[in-house]
Amino acid sequence: MSKAPKVKKIPLRRCTGCGQSFPKKELIRVVRTPEGSVVLDFTGKVSGRGAYVCKKSECFKKARKQNRFKTNLECEIPEELLLALEEEVALCEKEEAENED
Repeated sequence: MSKAPKVKKIPLRRCTGCGQSFPKKELIRVVRTPEGSVVLDFTGKVSGRGAYVCKKSECFKKARKQNRFKTNLECEIPEELLLALEEEVALCEKEEAENED
């Protein structure tokens, strides 16, 4: 009797904007580090409390409008970080649109 090969589990995370679950690598992570600073995490390995948003501007806008980053990270989010995140989401959306063409 042969054993079935182990299938690696894909970690899922929930988007703070739309509430849907996606593979972790498809989302952008915002992290509150143990020191209290808030940063964007493109590696997925920065230690701290994380909040995720998918790469759609409507999800980002909804999460921002409803203060979901502040709620999930339990701290104030610097305006500069929100602007950087908005730019990153727009860039990802643009790249995705170009890849579809």
